[in-house]
Amino acid sequence: MGRTLTRPRIAEQAVIEEAQRVAYPLNAGDLSGYAPLLHMIGNARIVLIGEASHGTHEFYRERALITTRLIREMGFNFVAIEGDWPEAQHVHRYAQGEGRSAREVMNAYSVYPTWMWGNEDALHFIEWLRRYNDSLTDTRKKVGFYGLDLYSLYSAMDTVITYLDSVDPEAGRAARARYACFEPFNGNKDMYAYGAGLGIMESCENEAVRVLQEMLAKRQELEPKSPDDTYFDALMSAEVARDGEQYYRSMYRSDVLSWNLRDTHMMKTLEQLLQHLGPGSKAVVWEHNTHIGDFRATADAGQMVNVGQLTRERFPGQSVAVGFGTYQGSVTASRGWGDQPEWMRVPAAQTGSYDNLLHATDMARLLLLTRPLRDSGQADALADWRGQRAIGVVYHPEFEAGNYVPTNLASRYDAYIHIDRTQAVKPLAIEPTWTPAALDQTYPTGY
Repeated sequence: MGRTLTRPRIAEQAVIEEAQRVAYPLNAGDLSGYAPLLHMIGNARIVLIGEASHGTHEFYRERALITTRLIREMGFNFVAIEGDWPEAQHVHRYAQGEGRSAREVMNAYSVYPTWMWGNEDALHFIEWLRRYNDSLTDTRKKVGFYGLDLYSLYSAMDTVITYLDSVDPEAGRAARARYACFEPFNGNKDMYAYGAGLGIMESCENEAVRVLQEMLAKRQELEPKSPDDTYFDALMSAEVARDGEQYYRSMYRSDVLSWNLRDTHMMKTLEQLLQHLGPGSKAVVWEHNTHIGDFRATADAGQMVNVGQLTRERFPGQSVAVGFGTYQGSVTASRGWGDQPEWMRVPAAQTGSYDNLLHATDMARLLLLTRPLRDSGQADALADWRGQRAIGVVYHPEFEAGNYVPTNLASRYDAYIHIDRTQAVKPLAIEPTWTPAALDQTYPTGY
C-alpha cells in the first residue's frame, strides 16, 4: 500500500476555512451534537464507524455513544466489530442475558492485542447493552454483538467440535478427525502460516472445507436439534476455520491476497448476519478507518479491497461510513507484534495533513458531513489527496512519517469526526509496561 502524494491543489488556508464553514461543533458528552449525523443516516441499513487507532479512548467512547442513539432511536439491532467470532460470542451471550459479570466475560479477549476489545470503554458499552436488552419486554428485539474477523482459527474449530458433539456425536467425531490435521502445529497459527504457506508442510485446506460442507449439507437435520442460535454460531465458526486457514496460508505469499481474504471474510460475515437476523436488521460496524473508509479513496489501493468499498458496492445508498481522527495526545499500542501494551504519546500531526489542518480550525471537536458536499459537487477543498494518520496495534511515534495514509477525505468517508486532543484507552488488564502520564489518569465511566 502506498500512494505518492502530489502537491495538493487546494491551499491549506482554503481547506481550513472550508472546514470552519461546514463543520458542526461538538462538545464532550453532548449527544445532541450528533443530530445532523443521525439525520443524514436516515434509513441507512449499515453504519460503519471507524477509529484512527486501536487504542484511543475518545474513539471508542464516542463510537459507543453514537451507537446507543442508533439502537435506541433508529432500530439498529446488532453491533459487529473488528474482532473474532468465537470471542465475541461470549460477549453476545452476556448481552443477551447470560452470566452476571461483564468484566468476567471480557476475559474472552485474552489473546494479543488484548486491549483492543479488553478495555474500559468496550466494557462500559457492553454493560450498557446488557441493561438495555434487560429492559426490553419483547426479547426478540434484543441487540446482538458479533465478531467479523478470522484470526481465531483454533477456538473456531473448538466451537464446531463442541457443538457437533452435543447434537450429532458421529459428526463431532468426523470433524475432530478432520481438524486433527492442525494438531502438529500445537495451536500456533504463525507456525501453520509458515509451514503450510511456504509448502514445507501439507496444508489443512481440504479438511477445513469438508467440515463446513458437511455442516451445510446437514443443515435441515441439525437446526431443529439446536437451541437458540447454536447451529448458526457453529456454522460461522466453521467459516472462520475455513477462511482463517486460507488467510494464514496466504500470509507469506502476498500482502494483497491476505488483506483481501480478511476483508472479504468480514464483509461476507456481515452479509450473513443481515440475512440471518431478517429483512429489518440494521448493523453498526466498529472497525479501524483502514477497513471502513472506502479503499478506492485510501492510498493506492490497486487490487486491494476493504469492507467500506464492498459495503458501498453491495448495498448502494444503504450505508454510511464515519471516520475519526486526532491531532495529538496519547494511545495504547505495542512496540512489536505480540508485545505488551504501552502508554505512548502521539505527537502533533504532520504539517499539511488533514489532522493538522482540522486542528488549525481551532475547534476542539468537530463533525464534517462529507456526503452532502460530495453529492452537491462542493467537496473540492476536502477532496485533495492529503495524509491522514493511521495507528495500528503496533506503533512507533519516532517514525511518525510512516503512519500517514494518503486520503481523499470527502470520498473516503460520508462523515468525519475530529477530536483535537485524545488519550489512551485503558486496558482491563494493566501490564507493568502501561504507565500513563497524570493527564490520562482520569477516565469517564458508564453511558
